[in-house]
Amino acid sequence: MASTEPSQGVADEVLYSEAQRVPLTWWLLGALLVGLLSWQAQMQREWYWGIAAGIIVAAAVVWTLLNLSSNKVLVAREDGGIWLYVGQAKLPAEVVSRTLVIPPTAKQAAMGRQLDPAAYVVHKGWIPTMAMLVLDDPDDPTPYWLISTKEPQELLEALGRPIY
Repeated sequence: MASTEPSQGVADEVLYSEAQRVPLTWWLLGALLVGLLSWQAQMQREWYWGIAAGIIVAAAVVWTLLNLSSNKVLVAREDGGIWLYVGQAKLPAEVVSRTLVIPPTAKQAAMGRQLDPAAYVVHKGWIPTMAMLVLDDPDDPTPYWLISTKEPQELLEALGRPIY
């Protein structure tokens, strides 16, 4: 697992790409939070307390939501092989022995008691489905990757590995 994007943005061919942004309702709730806390801050104080609180809370809300929305899932053909990029992590498809689509009904079990502590997990609570990639790499103690994805079937097909 390396910590680089696909050769600083130069991939031979992008096979699958997904930006994992938070839902619009989260932005609306963030705006409501800014308004309520700004109003609360100026109660029985001068008006500028509300403006100052609004600026601070708005900056915190925007930073949080942008940070939560920053993850990308990418499958690219590069250097003669297929690579999976999830956030800052990188995985060659050749070390994936088999894959599995985790439907919303099985997500709780996969993330609960059945989760191996050594697994690499990228979980986004607002994305209902996941993909599991079982690894066969003697140099890596990670047994599998468990990734939140909106289109798990398309992601796994792009990797070109057996899907169960």
